[in-house]
Formats: sequence, C-alpha cells, structure tokens
Amino acid sequence: MKKRSLYLVGLSLISSFTLADTALPEAVLYKDKYCGCCTEYVNYLKKEGVSVKAIDHPDMRTIKYQYGTYQGASCHTMIMGDYVIEGHVPIASIQKLFKETPNIKGISLPGMPASSPGMGPAVEGSLSIMTIEHSSEIKERFNQE
Repeated sequence: MKKRSLYLVGLSLISSFTLADTALPEAVLYKDKYCGCCTEYVNYLKKEGVSVKAIDHPDMRTIKYQYGTYQGASCHTMIMGDYVIEGHVPIASIQKLFKETPNIKGISLPGMPASSPGMGPAVEGSLSIMTIEHSSEIKERFNQE
C-alpha cells in the first residue's frame, strides 16, 4: 500500500510540473469597444484560465495590417507570446499552438462563425482554424474543431 501511495504522489507531482510548464502566456486582445462578441470571447478565455488584457481600439483595420491578419480577419486580434491569434479561436487550438510551437506567425478563425467561443454554442467539427504564415498569407488548416 505504501509503494502505491508513493507512486501516486510521484505521478501527481510530475503532472503538476507538466501543467505549469505548459501555461499560456498573457494575452493582449485588441477589439472595437462596441463589439459584444469580443467581450464574450474575453470572458471565455478568462474562464479557461487565460490572463488577458482587452484594449479597445478605434481603428481595427490598422491593427489587422500591423499584425498581418487582414487576409483571415475576424473582429478582434490577440497577441500571445510570439504568436498572433485572430478571431474566436477555441482554447484547444491555442493550447495546441503553444504545445507544438510551429514556425508560423499565428492562427486564425476567419469571420465570425456562429459556433465559435463568444458567438454561440459549439458544434464539433464545424470550425477550421487556419495558419497565418510569416508572409501574412493564410495557408493550410492548423486544426479542426
């Protein structure tokens, strides 16, 4: 019994270190101050444990060009670590991005799909998360949710 208890304690310690190592960096989300779905997305991220600072910006078009998300644009743009995340991207895709750390500018969920976080109830398999290349070109699918 003692060996089993020590084994379980060891596993829980390893798990806690693993979780700490994969913590997401703080996010800065640029949005239009009149956009309600952006506020809902911020609330969603906070519920998922993401530290996020929302900044109301008077001209989101400039933000899209500054961060190179204009080809796969949505209503808000988020900077997290070295990546840009455009739109209502689900937390699972954000976690995948930081786990795999691909050599891309970021990821995007173009438009405002009704089944995305902050927009409406999730419909599994309905969201195509795209990669944003360093050239700002939207390329292959990064994830399907």
